[in-house]
Amino acid sequence: MDGINQSAYMNAIASEYQNTKSYGTKDEKVKKQSSSAAEKLNDVSGRTIGEPKLSDKALKYYEQLKKKFSNMEFVLVSPEKKAEAERNKGMYAGSNKLTVLIDSDKIEKMAEDEAFRKKYEAILTNATPQMQMLKQRLGASGNKVSAFGMTFDDYGNASLFAVVDKSLAQQRERIEAKREANIKTRKQEAKKAEKKRTEKKAEEKRAEARKEAKEAERLDDGNKVTVTAKTWDELIRKIDDVLMSDMADSMFTAAERNVGQNFDFAL
Repeated sequence: MDGINQSAYMNAIASEYQNTKSYGTKDEKVKKQSSSAAEKLNDVSGRTIGEPKLSDKALKYYEQLKKKFSNMEFVLVSPEKKAEAERNKGMYAGSNKLTVLIDSDKIEKMAEDEAFRKKYEAILTNATPQMQMLKQRLGASGNKVSAFGMTFDDYGNASLFAVVDKSLAQQRERIEAKREANIKTRKQEAKKAEKKRTEKKAEEKRAEARKEAKEAERLDDGNKVTVTAKTWDELIRKIDDVLMSDMADSMFTAAERNVGQNFDFAL
């Protein structure tokens, strides 16, 4: 090999070595960046299902989102809990605000993708007047709807839901009537009984009242129905269906009692 060819050969080897070294450096940088990104996942304040984590950018956006829609209550769901949250969504809905169940993957994408973010925020913006309109249409029947909520699927579609308590109004009336009756009874007994005996009876009645309150709460849970819809119009129709069904059951029970009372045994 002459001197010129040998020099070219050595230069080629040196160049290949530098390229290999450079590629190795790039790989190391990628690994470091990936490791750094993993380390920056943060815990989230507020209500959560599972243990969702967010990157710095997503966390900052999520806090801004909650402030922008402060009239709603956000519940952040970890990816592995999405199916469970969907099945039991009625359990997570609050009574004062529209509850929004959304998973951490969507928040990450909303923080990065402007078009994706605008689509979801438009749905949330539209929800406020729609919910107000729905409550107006329900009127007094709205007292039996204990909560409203919203979820999102993986395709960007919103799903609405409402928790209807068929016995809420009746139970409140019964509890109030019983409370007043207990107060009256305690006052009457206080005048007749001795001081120690009166104090003992009062304590017994307080314990009984606590027991009754727990029983009323248990009955409420047993009478709650979660209805789901794709649109607000469909949601109100389903709410009406549940309320009408409850009314029909009550009327049927009254009719049964009338039949029993008016039966002609001479036939």
